[in-house]
Amino acid sequence: MTIQEIQNEIVDEFSMFDDWMQRYEYMIELGKSLPLIDDKYKTEDNIIKGCQSKVWVHAELEDDKLVFTADSDAIITKGIIAILVRAFSGQRPKDIMEADTAFIDEIGLKEHLSPTRANGLVSMIKQLKMYAIAYQTQLN
Repeated sequence: MTIQEIQNEIVDEFSMFDDWMQRYEYMIELGKSLPLIDDKYKTEDNIIKGCQSKVWVHAELEDDKLVFTADSDAIITKGIIAILVRAFSGQRPKDIMEADTAFIDEIGLKEHLSPTRANGLVSMIKQLKMYAIAYQTQLN
């Protein structure tokens, strides 16, 4: 699936819920299914700066595609990174670099997060794209 197709799928899933409490619960469930980062990668280098809670992200290149693993010490934040990992993991670095993240606004995520969590979300997206840039440079 392309990034856009995955994002559309996520938007469709979130549109099934009537209120934000249900959406938060769904995000928590998504967080529980997150491909967890290996403990050896839970280092200062892999912490996303700008997040209130701790979020670790690790990226590896497999068959010219980036595979992300992540974890967080906060359940909502874990759900947020799970959404991003789902959208971008298994994709080519170039596609991640060029990907639009409007689906975040479509599901209403930013407007329902505290300012610090919203900043953390932006930092998470930025970090995933930075990994993509770094690995794309290696591929060139």
